[in-house]
Amino acid sequence: MSKRGRGGSSGAKFRISLGLPVGAVINCADNTGAKNLYIISVKGIKGRLNRLPAAGVGDMVMATVKKGKPELRKKVHPAVVIRQRKSYRRKDGVFLYFEDNAGVIVNNKGEMKGEAGNCVLLGIVSCWEHWGDWQCHRAELC
Repeated sequence: MSKRGRGGSSGAKFRISLGLPVGAVINCADNTGAKNLYIISVKGIKGRLNRLPAAGVGDMVMATVKKGKPELRKKVHPAVVIRQRKSYRRKDGVFLYFEDNAGVIVNNKGEMKGEAGNCVLLGIVSCWEHWGDWQCHRAELC
């Protein structure tokens, strides 16, 4: 188990492979009007000399919108990574990876700013024990 802090206010999170360093551009999987997100920092990473902070599925990041609605661009938004192409291991031993890297824009409490579509559901299922509000979104979509 990793000792470094993770984004979020409760409990420890299972260690997964971190596949999205600072500078990565990921798809935006909600209907806020953003097309892609540029990761500028990862919440809870203290770091080491010359190592880029990296995020994995379930991590909160700070991101800017590079393509999308003009009112979303040129501002910093909190976002949560929901899919990554780098494979990671679940607690039950299954290795999981997705066909793209994606995230959703959230508010400071971790609640989604837009609405979840079916494409979001696939990424949410894996490791959202400490994001309480997401459980209700998942129940609506199933």
